[in-house]
Amino acid sequence: MDELHHECGIAAIYHLSGGQPSRLAPLAGPEQVSRLMPRMLLDLQNRGQLAAGLSSYDPRREKLLSTYKQIGTVIEAFRLNHQGEYEEIMQEFAGRAAIGHVRYATCGATDVSYAQPFERSHGCKWKWFSFAFNGQLANYAELRDQLLTQTDYHLTRNTDTEIIMHYLSHELSKAGDERPDLFEVFRNLALKFDGAYNLVFLNARGDMVVLRDPNGFRPLCYAQDGPLFAAASESVALLNLGFDKVVSLEPGEMILIEDGDIRKERFAPVQTPSHCFFEWIYFANVASTLDGRGVYTARSALGRELAHLERHMNKVPLDKDTIVVPVPDTGKAAADAMAYELGLPSVEGLIRNRYIGRTFIEGQNRAERVQLKYTPLREVLEGKRVLLIEDTIVRSTTMKALLTDLRRRGGAKEIHVRVACPPIVAPCFYGIDMSTVRELFAPRFIKGGRITEEEQEAMAAELGADSLAYLPVEAIAASINLDPTQLCRGCLTGKYPTPTGEKLYQLSLRQRNTPATNGRTYELTGSASPA
Repeated sequence: MDELHHECGIAAIYHLSGGQPSRLAPLAGPEQVSRLMPRMLLDLQNRGQLAAGLSSYDPRREKLLSTYKQIGTVIEAFRLNHQGEYEEIMQEFAGRAAIGHVRYATCGATDVSYAQPFERSHGCKWKWFSFAFNGQLANYAELRDQLLTQTDYHLTRNTDTEIIMHYLSHELSKAGDERPDLFEVFRNLALKFDGAYNLVFLNARGDMVVLRDPNGFRPLCYAQDGPLFAAASESVALLNLGFDKVVSLEPGEMILIEDGDIRKERFAPVQTPSHCFFEWIYFANVASTLDGRGVYTARSALGRELAHLERHMNKVPLDKDTIVVPVPDTGKAAADAMAYELGLPSVEGLIRNRYIGRTFIEGQNRAERVQLKYTPLREVLEGKRVLLIEDTIVRSTTMKALLTDLRRRGGAKEIHVRVACPPIVAPCFYGIDMSTVRELFAPRFIKGGRITEEEQEAMAAELGADSLAYLPVEAIAASINLDPTQLCRGCLTGKYPTPTGEKLYQLSLRQRNTPATNGRTYELTGSASPA
């Protein structure tokens, strides 16, 4: 709702030599399996709409490893609406292996040089590689300073993607003239990196790596059908290719394809995972299953929790004049479940325009953005008492404009906002673009641990709502059906799973009332743009 952005999506596909072609790629064929990459990235489009790209490997062409990337959605970047241009791209970048990426930028430049994959050319085939990653290094500033002060390095971009590229290059070079052990390479990198860094890697020998960071902040899964192997940030990208069994990669595990063989090994010690709860309630495709927990199931459970909360508060009459309206699209599953439990109709009082271009809508002011993006249905809302279901409130500016529009254009009599998430009281340092305390809505009102009724009333008045209610923190783990210790809930509790996260939070608290510092927490530490 507050245009909360995420740190990208990754995918990989490989058709191994020998045997019959996979039944899942009859049109592509083993040597053109890279044609399946745009299809996979379309199913990950929810994770990034700024840029898209792929790197492919083909031992028969002069450029063994080749990268294509462009600004825009997958349809725009790969020219899917222009058959001739699309065919030219697919022919030029055909290969038996490919990695892909969709990007959201949270700050910094949006030109094509920041798009992924990042390719590093080299005369030695195992030093010539391309990679893409999903996440954010919390200790970016420390890693960058080490590069700039201890070695003769120069950085051309404000992004941790470039930092990863240099550290990866350094580890590959340690082996000298010997071919490196890629498990050892990433084992060493895990000792240096703090944060979220799911990664796909492909070199000019045709070696592929699919890796999930030791904390498991972001989802990553894989599947295999005969000689065809594929991996993606979300299961929906694999299911829609036709894979029958999709498996989540465990945190700290990596898959290596080398010399025609596939191996899965642990590159980092076992630890308690820290899965980002936001994946279930906001970011992931509702058709996906993450670490064995369905996104739709989790969002429906959040709606039932909202229903229990509504009954407990007993403030809004649950009669024929009350309707439940989701903020589309991520609020719908929760709204439907809540309405069913309460015996109320769940209606689409807000219609989202899905065909407005990103660049166009970002060029408007907040009120204009809301009017461009959502159309209130007056015939549904007029004179009604509305329970408006939102997945989360981060900065509040969009919600204020939406509530004004629901009253003015929609004619709603009352609007009671119900949030299928606890208050966001702290920043994220692992891949979501909310980096400072000062930009958040809730910390301006909440003085203690658990939000009070008086604080919620003050927040409702600020938003222009008749009432406001959040779910309690414990409802998140219960709805996802995971132990609270296995979730990262730093933005809800201010308690982070890694040392750098804790350090950055304390810095953000110190800077929250300092008007002279308007940058992100990463910038305050000398850091800059995440992936």
